[in-house]
Amino acid sequence: MPLPPAKVAREQKHTRQYRFQGYEREDGLFDIEGHMTDSKTYGFPNAFRGRIEAGEPIHDMWIRLTLDIDMVVRDIEAVTDSGPYGICPQITPNFKKAIGLQIGAGWRMAVKKQLGGTEGCTHLVEMLGAMATAAYQTMWPALARKSAERRAAGAPPSRPALLGTCHAYAPTSPVVRDTWPEFYEGPESGSDSSSGEDSPKAS
Repeated sequence: MPLPPAKVAREQKHTRQYRFQGYEREDGLFDIEGHMTDSKTYGFPNAFRGRIEAGEPIHDMWIRLTLDIDMVVRDIEAVTDSGPYGICPQITPNFKKAIGLQIGAGWRMAVKKQLGGTEGCTHLVEMLGAMATAAYQTMWPALARKSAERRAAGAPPSRPALLGTCHAYAPTSPVVRDTWPEFYEGPESGSDSSSGEDSPKAS
């Protein structure tokens, strides 16, 4: 359900929009692409661009994240089409530092360690952090196939990358109990047995 109506009259000032798309590539890798824009409802002067009009992007930025089946970053491209300062695009090559990082618990912290502060762009770093969930949604069928193949081969189960990444995937949650019982750490009884529609089994 949507948010309840605002209780006080107000005027919109700012809009930030994210768009994420995920692709499975012919070479077995995956591309996750992100696009972010910021715009105002009013025009204002800008020292670099002269003037930024209402609805014109202040920030217009892109990331393409290439991952392998283990969710390790194999390549990354970052582009700044619009920014408030002329030097903003100069930092995008630095995002190659994300190569080798793995999406999972601690992803945002690892990204900030490599690209936080003056080593990156605040807005691109924020978008890169949010792209992890888009990657999971894109790669879930392939990850499920990999898990099934491991079980069929008699290999011991590997710790799911999702484990511990949110409330639903806490080791003590009923979702983990029903989905990955071998990694469940909660009580054996006395809790809700419903996994809900957001369980990986329902993905």
